[in-house]
Amino acid sequence: MNTPHTTALTGRIASGPSTLLREEILDPQFRYESEHLLPFYVRIERALVAEYARMELVTPEQADELDGLLAGATKDVLAAERQSTMSDIAFALERHVESGLSAPVPAWHVDRSRNDLQACAQLMFGRARLVEAAEHLLEFEAAARALAARTADRPMPGYTHHQAAQIITPGFHLAALSEHVQHTLRRLLATYEALDACPLGAGAMSGQELAWDRDRLAALLGFGRVQPNALTSVASRAWALEITAEFGVFGVTLSRFATDLLAWGSSEYGFIDLPDELCGISSAMPQKKNFPVLERIRGRSAHLSSFHLDASLGQRNTPYSNTVEVSKEAGAYVNQSFETLRSTLRLFTEVLRHLDFDIDRMARVCAREFLGGFSLANSLTLAERIPWRRAQVIAGRYVVAASEAGLAPADTDPELLRAAAATEGLVLRDPAGTLGDAFDVEQALLRMKSSGSAHPEAVAAALRAQGAERERLVKEWQDRAANARGTGESADGSGTAHGAV
Repeated sequence: MNTPHTTALTGRIASGPSTLLREEILDPQFRYESEHLLPFYVRIERALVAEYARMELVTPEQADELDGLLAGATKDVLAAERQSTMSDIAFALERHVESGLSAPVPAWHVDRSRNDLQACAQLMFGRARLVEAAEHLLEFEAAARALAARTADRPMPGYTHHQAAQIITPGFHLAALSEHVQHTLRRLLATYEALDACPLGAGAMSGQELAWDRDRLAALLGFGRVQPNALTSVASRAWALEITAEFGVFGVTLSRFATDLLAWGSSEYGFIDLPDELCGISSAMPQKKNFPVLERIRGRSAHLSSFHLDASLGQRNTPYSNTVEVSKEAGAYVNQSFETLRSTLRLFTEVLRHLDFDIDRMARVCAREFLGGFSLANSLTLAERIPWRRAQVIAGRYVVAASEAGLAPADTDPELLRAAAATEGLVLRDPAGTLGDAFDVEQALLRMKSSGSAHPEAVAAALRAQGAERERLVKEWQDRAANARGTGESADGSGTAHGAV
């Protein structure tokens, strides 16, 4: 059972991992870390070489050799070391470098632990993926805002309690979506700032014995600051909880907007259409044109909440220290969380870029519904001085009477309004003037005066403000992107590990 050279890694156990442990745990973990975390492990190791050089524990020549060997550590190269390194990527990196040295470098890896190395690599991975997520969110937001601008003056019915309620526009609705995306981007900026603290230098849990310059290490790795507590550095994976939580919250919002589009695309509404290449068919009913992409979007948004639940339960009731349960198992689906958000946003962005609204059909629905009831009640109060609640009753009775008489909303009848008021013992001075344009579809939008309303000019103003906010958000995320994406270049950017000394 003893794997060749495995015991060279430890004097505590005499044999390497069993075939079962390799197959079920170690080899899958090694493949995952080689695929996703290796560039960050290499970048960290090169920064540590720079620190060894600064502390004069390695010579400049040794630092150059170490740095060069680390730069050549690819996943294929390390795979050859897997069997002799307990399928551990940190051990594989160490063995790869040692086997290539012209002479041993005794101090290399002195005063070191895998705990903070692993925590730092995982955090750098999460930070880089968060920047990618922000880019996809910004792309999605741009698509939502562009479609909103094109449809900000097109009347459509807005619904409350699944019933036609007031006249809005697609642009008004989509401006709300764009605002939600920007809100999420702002929250993720705060999340980024919270996690932008370097755990390197914490050692196993209580710090290190050499005088490591942790501020320098943090700067070399693109962190904004040092994580001040060594225990927090290796024990905490709060960043995984916070990111997946934000994704889960945003997924709920995505699902609600997708639900609206699913309703609007149904044969009962018929408000939207998508090009054939984004649609599906029925295997049995040739007359159908389905929108399964919207169902996929809504379905995938649910996974975002489940990934957060998995990360939460994986950390719950564990000791606050370094454990495999937290560092590996609790983060098993963090990468999938990023991938699911990316996929969902790509699909939704494509939908928004190709979504077509049936303007005439929406207008016809607005015209057939008595969506001006609220305006009529307002007019009864403001023009006839009728207390608001009684005005509501009269407006409701007018709508019922007009419907029973077979009138369209635009075919106003002052006498029906007069009769409705009379049932409340009230006499109207000017029923025709009070009715006015209460049920006029176009005026329903223009009547709105408050900021943030569905008035086309208010929507346009909101979109302009969102455009300015977008510019700020783009700048904020661009400022973070360069440091977050390390690909294993020399730690100080000079081409050598010790050039900054």
